[in-house]
Amino acid sequence: MPPARKRPRAYDPARTRAAVLAQFGHVRAAVRTLTPEQLALPTRLGEWTVRELVAHVGRALTAVDLLLDEPEPARQDGRLLDWPSAIASDADAIASTARRLAAEHPDPDAGLAEAERRFTGRLDTHPGSRLVPTSAGALPLADYVVTRAVELVVHTDDLNAAVPGLDVPYDRQALAAATRLLADALAVKAPGGSTEVRIPPYAVVQCVEGPRHTRGTPPNVVETDPLTWIRLATGRLAWQDALDGAAVSASGERADLSALLPLLG
Repeated sequence: MPPARKRPRAYDPARTRAAVLAQFGHVRAAVRTLTPEQLALPTRLGEWTVRELVAHVGRALTAVDLLLDEPEPARQDGRLLDWPSAIASDADAIASTARRLAAEHPDPDAGLAEAERRFTGRLDTHPGSRLVPTSAGALPLADYVVTRAVELVVHTDDLNAAVPGLDVPYDRQALAAATRLLADALAVKAPGGSTEVRIPPYAVVQCVEGPRHTRGTPPNVVETDPLTWIRLATGRLAWQDALDGAAVSASGERADLSALLPLLG
């Protein structure tokens, strides 16, 4: 008999909203300290400057506003866990929009303040069940807000990498949501039960085809911390570099995840 299909992980909408706003608040507080010279620094995102990255962080929230302006789809035809793989095709448009927004908002904090105002206003007036047309298909608004936590955590890490000493903190709930969504996306991409991926304290998933582990210590184990996992899942860190730097441990013949990463473009 095949194993029972696991029910998708549920996210509490109120906690997710609070996490998104908390992480966004951390970014806003840091952006207020940036000098013009720091805003002009390069980032690890191709040709993007810090100013363009900040503009893109604002877009993470205004995307909700824009999607709610679209007609509501007739039915849900996407899954939250399809989102990481779906956004890779949007990379060129995302970069172009970031450059345009940076040019239109010479005061980065004012741009972020407006994004936050619009985000909270729209969530106040629309139920979480309202469908929105995303690149992963039609999703409930509450599910799409989970992706905003992922975006904010990922780009907080990008900002910290670009500006030495900035040290933007991570909201615990936002970091947990990002870790869990990307871990679950791996399990969808490589279904199976031969390998256990541990990302304490937030996630443990079974993945990769092969003999299913049922009890005791799994024969194939991968373990790492949340930020390292997020960097691996988004292509900020290569698998071999993580191994060489002892940022990830992997044991067993099916513990090599290099062919499955990154998950998010």
